[in-house]
Amino acid sequence: MTNATFDTELVQRLAAELERSETSRVQLEHFSKRFPGMRIEDGYAVARAWMALKFAQGRKRIGHKIGLTSRAMQQSSQIDEPDFGTLLDDMLYAPGDVPAGRFIAPRVEVELAFVLKRALRGEGLTIDDVLDATEYVTPAIEIIDARIEQADRETKKMRRVQDTISDNAASAGILLGGKRAHPRELDLPWCGAVLRLNGVVEETGLAAGVQGHPAIGVAWLAGKMAPWGEGLDAGEIVLAGSFTRPVAARAGDVFDADYGPLGRFQFQLT
Repeated sequence: MTNATFDTELVQRLAAELERSETSRVQLEHFSKRFPGMRIEDGYAVARAWMALKFAQGRKRIGHKIGLTSRAMQQSSQIDEPDFGTLLDDMLYAPGDVPAGRFIAPRVEVELAFVLKRALRGEGLTIDDVLDATEYVTPAIEIIDARIEQADRETKKMRRVQDTISDNAASAGILLGGKRAHPRELDLPWCGAVLRLNGVVEETGLAAGVQGHPAIGVAWLAGKMAPWGEGLDAGEIVLAGSFTRPVAARAGDVFDADYGPLGRFQFQLT
């Protein structure tokens, strides 16, 4: 990104703060409050530096997540496109027990995951390009978190998109469950889910809520990574974006994600 304003020293310092926050579970004040001139590009620079710290510790990238995909979320964040973050190997959980102590303020989102059989790179990709490169689509739950506090501790103002992007687009956990299906065997916009929390229906939604078609965001992401000479690689998981609002989670909560024909799975924060 060429429009970043933060120098390397500041980027590295903020990345280290995020790492300490995740470890200590003590949230940070908004970066955008401390640095009012902060740009979206600065947020991505900080996120990339934080992921570099993770890689140096031995973490492996397993894919990517796309966030802020709904029009309502984009308008509330005063942006006109989604954001994105990195999925790491220690974020992946199987349905069942998920350690609540891993998170600070976890929230649960309902999504579809695209698992790629070949790379997607470059700008101008289409839905067909994404479907052709996808090995299968499967139900997914993303657990998002806030190393940077959502509401400022003093002003109560919500964090800006620059803060969310710095915070690896709030990515913290991922669960895959249900069935695997070839994307061309599904009417993807009409794939839906019912999310229950402790037996009560909290959210329902259709994948059409993700920009009209969940593959649109996957193509967009490949284009956004192109300026760094990067892209989406074979074998990677891409979370296409939530089609429900995030649901707050606490230790002991049991979630049931029912995707109808695509299957159903449960997990509990323990």
